[in-house]
Amino acid sequence: MTSAAHNRRRLAAQCAAWWLAAEVLAGCSPRAERLEWTVMGTVAAVQVRSGAKGAPASSYRDAAKTAFAEVEKLMNAHDPGSELSRLAALADDEIPAKCDARMKPCYELAFKLMRESGGAFNPRWRGPETLDLGAIAKGFALDFAAGSMHAVGDDVLLDLGGNLLSLPCGDGSARTWKTGVASAGGGIAAVVQLAPGEALATSAEYYRGRHIYDGRTGRPADSGVASVTVLAKSAMLADGLSTTLFVLGPEAGLAFIDRYGYKASVLFLMKDGRKIANDARF
Repeated sequence: MTSAAHNRRRLAAQCAAWWLAAEVLAGCSPRAERLEWTVMGTVAAVQVRSGAKGAPASSYRDAAKTAFAEVEKLMNAHDPGSELSRLAALADDEIPAKCDARMKPCYELAFKLMRESGGAFNPRWRGPETLDLGAIAKGFALDFAAGSMHAVGDDVLLDLGGNLLSLPCGDGSARTWKTGVASAGGGIAAVVQLAPGEALATSAEYYRGRHIYDGRTGRPADSGVASVTVLAKSAMLADGLSTTLFVLGPEAGLAFIDRYGYKASVLFLMKDGRKIANDARF
């Protein structure tokens, strides 16, 4: 097996372990076609249920590929030539004004979450004059890709490393996608119906170890949380909030949601086995 093929299989297995594949609900809905590729260090996919006037699934894949690749090029923290690396030395308030205009919403939300969370979410957690948007860039990439798509006659689900975004149904219907939230032991902790226009993100340490850092200390988060799943209307917001709440923990995290008026459904899976949620959908 080639190195590329091995990495693809490893990433696919990891994503499958984090999330059960989204499924078409039972009934008369057409079967879904799923197309996958690798980007941003993970597995990306589009899943399409086509109506009578639907476009080929490959057209959505190609649009998503282009969008994801553009975000990766501009926001790669490991590439010294990327725009993100070049902006790192600037002051926080200068960056949104100097970045590619298309990327501005991502930088703005990252610094907003940093201010509101007291640094728990911190794009500069590696130190001054550094930038790392890994905790929000995948969600942003999903929103960015969705902005270039017009699902006429199709239901489209975008997947980037287990972060999900359901595009509004082209025919105006309200068909949902069903997905499972994995538990630390590999079982199913919850099943969620993802409605058109909704996004879902999870932050967890199940398979990558302690890779989620508390931006206030620069050390791995230690809040007793095994995973946080967030359901919101924006994939970028869901992604950023899942990291922020993982660091803050359930009590401070839910208070944070209320204090700043974020409209999000949240599920905490604790290391002691408890499930804490603010929405009966979980």
